[in-house]
Amino acid sequence: MKHQTNATGKRHPQPTSWSAMSKSAYVVLFALLTVVSSQIVAAESASLLSVDINVRDTAALQRGVRTFNDYCLGCHGADYMRYKRIASDLNINEGQIEARLLPPGREMTDALKSSLQPEAAKQLFGAVPPNLSLSARARGADWLYTYMLTFYRDDSTASGWNNLTFPNAAMPHAMWDLQGVQELAQHAESTTATDTQAHGHADITAGLKLIEPGLQSPEDYRRTVKDLVTFMVYLSEPAQLQRSAMGPWVLLFLVLFTLLAWILKREYWRDVH
Repeated sequence: MKHQTNATGKRHPQPTSWSAMSKSAYVVLFALLTVVSSQIVAAESASLLSVDINVRDTAALQRGVRTFNDYCLGCHGADYMRYKRIASDLNINEGQIEARLLPPGREMTDALKSSLQPEAAKQLFGAVPPNLSLSARARGADWLYTYMLTFYRDDSTASGWNNLTFPNAAMPHAMWDLQGVQELAQHAESTTATDTQAHGHADITAGLKLIEPGLQSPEDYRRTVKDLVTFMVYLSEPAQLQRSAMGPWVLLFLVLFTLLAWILKREYWRDVH
């Protein structure tokens, strides 16, 4: 609190300005929002499965792009990626791209666009499926991995499917033929020690029970989903392949530059001292 001296020489307290109080209130409010938001993020990530993604695994990327083409591209698009870039980055021959991935009438320079028209998508799903170009950056690899593992049969929804990670999503389970059909377990809240991840959080898939096996075993399906997520992480930032390859050379340059700078500094200051 500030003080003001009057004509008699006495000092009287002067109230703190409103602007200073407002600044303090904003600081306190920002701190509270930061704490609350961090707790919300922690609570959301607590139930997600952890997946180790390596975008430099070319074989995983090649398997992932095939899965993406077969199961995702029918409804979703990836408008920021072109077939020619995939061929270059993933070491796939353009002839293989044209034979296996490229739809009829498309060119290698075309983007990965869905053949589903927006009007038809609204009629089928009630909404246009989102573009998947940046979904890995927006959601994160763990979220995508968990999402593709937690579909279950729910006759109360329009699609006949529901999802523990994203409840009441309009998207049906596109990969059900690989995973099979799951349903909610009767005692989903009871998990054993084997259903707990290494980071200490309960496995969300413990609340689901496989009632109809798919074409793949649960282990093989998880590997398929991991490959798909690996490709989607690459899809969200293709330049990371070049950046990660360039990183060691940049570090080597910095080490050599630091050594030369130290030698030059010692030589320069030797006569001064």
